[in-house]
Amino acid sequence: MKLLVTRRMTLAAEQALAERFETVVLDREGGLSPEEAATAMRDFDAVMPTLGDRFAAEAFRGDLRCKLIANFGAGFNHIDVAAAANAGIIVSNTPDAVTEATADIALTLILMTARRAGEGERLLRRGEWRGWQPTQLLGRHVTGATVGIIGMGRIGKAIARRCHFGFGMEVLFHNRSTVSALDFPARQVEGLDELLRSSDFAVVAVPGGAGTRHLIGAHELAQLGPHSFLINIARGDVVDEAALVEALQQGRIAGAGLDVYEREPQVSPALCAMENVTLLPHLGTAAEEVRTAMAMRAMNNLVAFSEGRPLPDRVN
Repeated sequence: MKLLVTRRMTLAAEQALAERFETVVLDREGGLSPEEAATAMRDFDAVMPTLGDRFAAEAFRGDLRCKLIANFGAGFNHIDVAAAANAGIIVSNTPDAVTEATADIALTLILMTARRAGEGERLLRRGEWRGWQPTQLLGRHVTGATVGIIGMGRIGKAIARRCHFGFGMEVLFHNRSTVSALDFPARQVEGLDELLRSSDFAVVAVPGGAGTRHLIGAHELAQLGPHSFLINIARGDVVDEAALVEALQQGRIAGAGLDVYEREPQVSPALCAMENVTLLPHLGTAAEEVRTAMAMRAMNNLVAFSEGRPLPDRVN
């Protein structure tokens, strides 16, 4: 089976893929355009794409050789899954491999934003720190605060566990469906507005896509209020970035911690200029063992497909 991998992977992952398939790995930074995605599907039996590759509806027209898109990552909103299905192409993802690392980044953002860690490091690096002072860089205490999880899937649950067991936080959550059998105390809140009004930290952990685009806008940020923080480790366009900038500039919320952006990799200059925002360059799964595990999970689907077995992580 001829396989195209659209970005460089870890050495272990590339070796494993090359041993099993006729593998071509692209050495590029930018994602595939829809035209390039279409060319890839005409030339290869399977494609392993990554975030930023635009497998839009127009890419699935014409005579395509490809029969499997084994996405590298849990989120697949960069792939038009319905168009793929209409073209007879299966799509898979890598759900479990990303859970714990992404949850770790959510806690990193909570702590950095609440305790003004980025601001403090910048102060020190500029040579402006004059020594310890009782009122210097006073932030928000995290232990015992209330966290509101928006989206209680695998990642949301992993974040909630860390918040409860690690920091004794009260956990609230909002989810489209009822969630039961949790192994920690948490309360499901029916309305998003109620969750935001009740949270010191609101963490966005929903899937990307048309159904969640701008789920958090000006109205929702107003519900969060001037003493609370927004954390986004989901997809950038789940949050209306212009509304977020305005809310931060006008003090409608206390701060934000972001690992994803609406027009990624472009980041709003206004966000970069504000000290009460922690900005990370999409580090959610950026650990070597995690990225290798993601590739191997994608490879499990490729192997299953090549052997005629059901795919463990099929999404269409």
